[in-house]
Amino acid sequence: MENKTLNSLIEKYNVAAPRYTSYPTVPFWDQSNFEAASWKSRLQHTFLTTEKEGISLYIHLPYCESLCTYCGCNTRITKNHAVEVPYITTILKEWTLYKELFQGRKPLIREIHLGGGTPTFFTAENLENLIAGLIADTVVAPDASFSFEAHPANTTYAHLETLYKLGFKRLSLGIQDFDPHVQYIINRKQDVADVERVMQEAREIGYTSINFDLIYGLPKQTLNSVISTIEQSMRLNPDRISFYSYAHVPWLKPGQRRFTEFDLPEGKDKLNLYKVGKELILDAGFQEVGMDHFAKVDDELFKASEAGTLHRNFMGYADRYTPLLIGLGVSSISDAWTAFAQNAKTVESYTALVDAGEIPVIKGHLLTEEDQLIRRYILDMMCRGKVSLIPQSPITAQILARLQPYLLDGLISMEGEQISLTILGKSFLRNVCTAFDQRLHSNHAQQQLFSQAI
Repeated sequence: MENKTLNSLIEKYNVAAPRYTSYPTVPFWDQSNFEAASWKSRLQHTFLTTEKEGISLYIHLPYCESLCTYCGCNTRITKNHAVEVPYITTILKEWTLYKELFQGRKPLIREIHLGGGTPTFFTAENLENLIAGLIADTVVAPDASFSFEAHPANTTYAHLETLYKLGFKRLSLGIQDFDPHVQYIINRKQDVADVERVMQEAREIGYTSINFDLIYGLPKQTLNSVISTIEQSMRLNPDRISFYSYAHVPWLKPGQRRFTEFDLPEGKDKLNLYKVGKELILDAGFQEVGMDHFAKVDDELFKASEAGTLHRNFMGYADRYTPLLIGLGVSSISDAWTAFAQNAKTVESYTALVDAGEIPVIKGHLLTEEDQLIRRYILDMMCRGKVSLIPQSPITAQILARLQPYLLDGLISMEGEQISLTILGKSFLRNVCTAFDQRLHSNHAQQQLFSQAI
């Protein structure tokens, strides 16, 4: 009976849904009243009023030598490493444009994350010049968290040592799946030996937190390949694991057309990959954190979850909250809490805007008071698994009505305006969050905008 119920829930809720790294989600940003001047004004206000809380920096380094066909990121494929210095120069110019808004105050840096693309496409020397330029004329918080994403196959000892000396203590390794057949179809070339070498070198140097990115639902993936990947991962002993659902969005990423929907595990088969994988991760002593994340009890991510300080933004889950996140580089998204802004999406257009002395944002959204309230609701559900609705708010009745199916299906519990996620509901967290999403329900888009929730 339990399996029959679960199968019916999978069939019911296997629909397109956002991952909620922001609210409103990017497809529903309102461009009608957005311009660069309004973005700069709101960013400046947030910086000046929350100066002591510090800022986070996300740096997008888009270059890769080959295209991983599962990838949904903004990438530029090239083997020409002459692009490194000009791109870093442009990022530092962009950062200078932002610092001019700070009215002579030195920003307090609490977090830096290098994402991509492939940050380790860049040489250790060039990454050193990038970080040195970013933290010049700033104050780095004593508890600052510096992290970077690394491709195991091209991460060198020099990368690890150089970044560690600059304050990096955490790295994330893109594993996805160790099975050679899966790696072939997603064009991801690495093996266990690559990962083992990077792990050993990182530990010897002094890195304190290493994350593995794993994905379920990849083409040609089987239950056996997932089990084998997680068993090998447990032997390698990371501190955190991100166990994501593959996002199949070929209408946005044509590279995903190397395979077809017939190659993908779907519905109950896909959820079974997650269920079994999750059980293996938990049995190994990891604790569940938010959605799709797991951490050891001594890792800062789990500590933040226990303390109620877990945060979620465009970088995913974070063990700290800063009111201001500035994204530098092509396609990066910035967050000033009351406004979002995204940079130009091609290297050429991004570079042209920066060289012209302009902050290179091309789209964004100014959050209304209702947006900010809903954003808090979704963050609370995503990070803490519970929400306290404001009784007198005009949208509360609408939200409660949309939550009724989840209550009847046992995915949430309710006591008045207090909403809590159940254990069963954790597998349907994205679905539950859609009940709070006013813009999703008021928009009748004809095309599919998001990947499947399961």
